[in-house]
Amino acid sequence: MRFGTPLIPAMLARRYKRFLADVMFESGEMTTVHVANPGAMTGLNRPYSRVWLSDSQNPMRTLRYSWELVETDLGSGPELVGVNTVLPNLLVAEALAAGLIPELRDYPSIRREVKYGVGSRADFVLEDDKRPTCYLEIKNVHLMRQPHRAEFPDCVTARGAKHLEDLSLMVAGGARAVLLFVIQIPSADRFAVARDIDHAYAAGFDRARQKGVEMLAWRCKITTGGIEIAAPVPIVEE
Repeated sequence: MRFGTPLIPAMLARRYKRFLADVMFESGEMTTVHVANPGAMTGLNRPYSRVWLSDSQNPMRTLRYSWELVETDLGSGPELVGVNTVLPNLLVAEALAAGLIPELRDYPSIRREVKYGVGSRADFVLEDDKRPTCYLEIKNVHLMRQPHRAEFPDCVTARGAKHLEDLSLMVAGGARAVLLFVIQIPSADRFAVARDIDHAYAAGFDRARQKGVEMLAWRCKITTGGIEIAAPVPIVEE
């Protein structure tokens, strides 16, 4: 996925109220930008970090700019990390169209935002007359507390736990269910559930896995020009 317009460098002053951040452009001008990320952003919201912004070029928007990337060192050396939690679904759509992920290839029909479970919507539903329907949920990952090990979640997520229950119900009904963790940290070489952050989610993850929900994790390649899903990483218990 290429960014629609060249990203603009700036320096982070502060992130606050979950969806807002103040930044300073290289010119010295300050502005408030949109942060498409409701999480804790541990290690990613340090003041004085170099960040990259997209420009909506939309005069009707309250906040013209959105925060897309941050340059940070999460223990593996300086690198670009994606902070926009909207992008993983777009990245997965591209990956599905290209047949990049072996476990999800060759489904003739791919639908998005399909109602399922108890008041939930599946990010994708993959359908083929010759095999069970596949319900696919996507989770964005940008937490790294140990070098090369990505983790999810970065805060308590009741919504995430509910998705695990809904996916389990689909498997019980004879469908496939897949949870795909999209890691916006290029240096990640493994993935783990952050059990100390959300015990309930960790327990739900284990239950869902035992009931047949398939778990996948893929890391991204990131430049200031664009982001793409690049390679699978193992899910570990450490």
